[in-house]
Amino acid sequence: LLGISPEMTTAAYRMGDSVTNIATPLMSYFPLVLTFAQRWDPRFGLGSLMATMLPYAGAFLVAGLAMVAAWVAFDLPLGPGVGVHYE
Repeated sequence: LLGISPEMTTAAYRMGDSVTNIATPLMSYFPLVLTFAQRWDPRFGLGSLMATMLPYAGAFLVAGLAMVAAWVAFDLPLGPGVGVHYE
């Protein structure tokens, strides 16, 4: 109804999803990073790792929103024959 292509909707969803991936315990490398961090600081726990990753998640959010907004504003192609808006 808004005239946005499904490909652009998927791209915006993937950008939003990537922001939370770095700060969730479901990230595949989360236990590995936590184990490596505990080598140097045994008191480093789950909360410490999440608190460390939150500024990065915020930076990814700002950068991702800027990229998606620029992509839509300049109507850049998403791939061969795929645009942001329906023709």
